[in-house]
Amino acid sequence: MGERSAGDVRTADGAAEIGRRVLRLRTERGLTQRQLAEPAYTAAYVSTLESGKVRPSEAALRHLAARLGISYEELTTGRDPRDAVRLRAGLTDARKTLATGDAKDAAALFEELMAEAERLGFRDERATALVGLGDCAQETGELAAARAHYEAAEQLLADEPLPRRVPAIRGRAVAHFLSGELRYSCYLLESAIDELNASGLHDPNALLLLYTASIAPYMDMGAHARAARSAELALALAPSVDDPGLIARLHRGVARTLIAEGRTAEADASLAKAQELYEQLRIHTDLAHCHWMRGYVHAQDGNLERAERELCVARDMLASKRAALYVVQVEVELADVLRRRGRTAEAEALLLPLLKRSTGDGEPEAEEDGATGDGGAASGLTAETGAVHAGGAHRLLGLIAEERGDAATAEEHYRAALSLLERTGAAGDLADLCRLLGDLLRRAGRAEAAMDAYRMGLGHRAAPGTTTLGPAPAEPPV
Repeated sequence: MGERSAGDVRTADGAAEIGRRVLRLRTERGLTQRQLAEPAYTAAYVSTLESGKVRPSEAALRHLAARLGISYEELTTGRDPRDAVRLRAGLTDARKTLATGDAKDAAALFEELMAEAERLGFRDERATALVGLGDCAQETGELAAARAHYEAAEQLLADEPLPRRVPAIRGRAVAHFLSGELRYSCYLLESAIDELNASGLHDPNALLLLYTASIAPYMDMGAHARAARSAELALALAPSVDDPGLIARLHRGVARTLIAEGRTAEADASLAKAQELYEQLRIHTDLAHCHWMRGYVHAQDGNLERAERELCVARDMLASKRAALYVVQVEVELADVLRRRGRTAEAEALLLPLLKRSTGDGEPEAEEDGATGDGGAASGLTAETGAVHAGGAHRLLGLIAEERGDAATAEEHYRAALSLLERTGAAGDLADLCRLLGDLLRRAGRAEAAMDAYRMGLGHRAAPGTTTLGPAPAEPPV
């Protein structure tokens, strides 16, 4: 649905704008008022119309458009529909570039298209370009910029039906999730789901986007029942959706809930379906995420060799697209596999640079040419960009320090991980960290401090997904 034009005939200003447009077009074509008016209207009618003193009917506007040799839409809005088609084709090309190439190249295309859409007055196309820019920024780890683009798109579409705003809402929720703001991510998604269901706007594509996006933050918060329910509802919507990219994303999300239930064979089968679709679509980033998740599945199953292979493929694919934040997140999980395979020196060598790329105040250090030389990430993990994985990196370094008998360094890493994760609501990770810290303190003879750590862990484990979240979203109407 397009923006109401300044030339909307239903308003006095709109009628005046259309009158000026008719005058300009008639003059450009060398027509007299009589030539434009005949045979259905008079020169006097055209004169009053051009002066903005009459609100023309649709029939009159269609007659004038035909005499001027333009479309009715172009006369009433001042916009050539061919421009809209050209912009939409350009947006499709930019989206393909993001899916198969470099996010920065795609961002340049989206920037150009957004500027042109603004110049021509095409609001919907401008909002679509903003969502594309948000997706590009998210892929390169610029989460604050991504949120700003999504928010701008939502503001542009503020008076549009909710389904039209869902891609921007979903993008903003994912950006908050990647920043470690799990509760707020869930709040955004649940609010949109509730509004869609309560208003009867049962849009399958919009709901599928929201349900699949909610799986990851639910899982990290320990709200496994909600994650499983979201996956179930998304699967029920799948037959109503004809976008293969959405269906592939669904299979990837469902795999997470199957992993949590210990159904790793089914999870791997779901990921294989997603991978097949992504290969057909040539969506490289999402395909890399499938390899990433399959690596995680194999690690959970204890098949560490296959896990390492899949995670290395994912890292290389993401590095080739310069998807900085995703690269370092994969490297944390790869380091875990390396440690479990007894290659602790390699794991430590992989983890330390991820945390050292940030200075003490949380700002990323500058890298020459913006590259690291190995993973392609221009910045490391901080509380603002990847708090869950930054906590995971400290946890792994704590385990490695424990294994070599360095209890003091292990405690430093465990406490650093706790401070990072406490703001995220990642209940399961927090409970596990408290157990590790408690065990370390108990072995050191610090019984009271150990008990405090255990109590903290029990508090996080007591009711994951209930004390940290509000009521579950309402069920969709039958």
